[in-house]
Amino acid sequence: MSTMTQAPGVPEADGYVLRTATPADLGGARAVMLDTVYRDLKSGYVPRWHADIIDPEAAYLRPGRCTLLVVEHGGEIVATGAVRDRGPQAPPNPRGVADRFPSGTTAQLCRIYVTPGHRRRGLARRLVRELCGFAARAGGYEAIYLHTDPAVPGAEPFWRSLAVEVCDERALPGGGQGIVHFELPVPGTATPTH
Repeated sequence: MSTMTQAPGVPEADGYVLRTATPADLGGARAVMLDTVYRDLKSGYVPRWHADIIDPEAAYLRPGRCTLLVVEHGGEIVATGAVRDRGPQAPPNPRGVADRFPSGTTAQLCRIYVTPGHRRRGLARRLVRELCGFAARAGGYEAIYLHTDPAVPGAEPFWRSLAVEVCDERALPGGGQGIVHFELPVPGTATPTH
């Protein structure tokens, strides 16, 4: 993983500021998230999947073991990334994946979205590094989990460069939801294995 040259909240040489979101950032963060679910995921807003987007303060700012990070550039929020303290549920996810990543001991990375004009600048890698560091500092997390939709351009190769595949639903009978599940090591612990 790449490393940040500055502490969170301090501008990088390229003018990007990665920091913990405040209530004042939630409108900009929500706009990035909604734009992504409509433009890239093509699902649009689905309440059972995206309720955290409508109320990110309750989902990420209030709970002590959750967080929402934003990247600001020129006064605009251009990227987001979050940790929530619950694992994947079955259904809709495969039972083996849900059992491997129980809520409470799993830090789930989610909403790692970068607006199109700011992609390919290392922002997602910076977010992942900081989110994993947050999970380690929060304590009590035994695993870091995420899933991705391989239909999103660049998403699957990006996650394969950082994480270990746990389950590719496309290989399951019927193709499942078509998503790929991954695990990252909690910093300071052993690397995950298959």
